[in-house]
Amino acid sequence: MMGLASYLIISSILFICGVVAIMARKNIVAILLGLELILNASALNFIAYSRFLNNNIDGHIFSLFIIVLAAAEAAVALAIVLRFYQIRESVHVDDATQLQG
Repeated sequence: MMGLASYLIISSILFICGVVAIMARKNIVAILLGLELILNASALNFIAYSRFLNNNIDGHIFSLFIIVLAAAEAAVALAIVLRFYQIRESVHVDDATQLQG
């Protein structure tokens, strides 16, 4: 059986991968995937602490809210990316810095 430390190590690896994806990529879709990794790492932390420290379902409820938030964020962000691609025909962050208005 895995202990709390194992879950925290997996969560920190997910978080670091998400931060690296956000910092290293110029593609907006890859940045959104990095953000999803960070949100999943935080959800895993909530569930692990809830299971091993409190032994109640509070962390599960928070992680459910995180999943709903991530789905809403992905839907809105991808709609913005699609519209940006229609206008600029690119999904690079450098092109987005030139937007006005």
